[in-house]
Amino acid sequence: MLVPDLAGWRRERMPVLPDTAWFEMAPDWVCEILSSSTARLDRAEKMPIYLEAGVSNAWLVDPEIRVLEAYENRQAHWIQIGVYKNDDPLSVAPFDAIEFKLDTLWVE
Repeated sequence: MLVPDLAGWRRERMPVLPDTAWFEMAPDWVCEILSSSTARLDRAEKMPIYLEAGVSNAWLVDPEIRVLEAYENRQAHWIQIGVYKNDDPLSVAPFDAIEFKLDTLWVE
């Protein structure tokens, strides 16, 4: 079983949370928090599986270097739609209706 660090589903696809221990429906958005021990797995193994499952958007967050990479699934290929660093303002799919500063993610 593949489990992302964070995941989200659009209400249109999942209007009610199932009363189960896990969801069988692939998420619309995933986020992986990279570390030296997981970065290779997250990039080389999980990202292709998410693409094949039809995940629309993926974020890779590296808290050590304070970078967020945003990807969009376009015709079964990951296309990088943005790279954000430090305290850059962030408004990117699937959360592009709001803007926040990236430094709200970094815990001091």
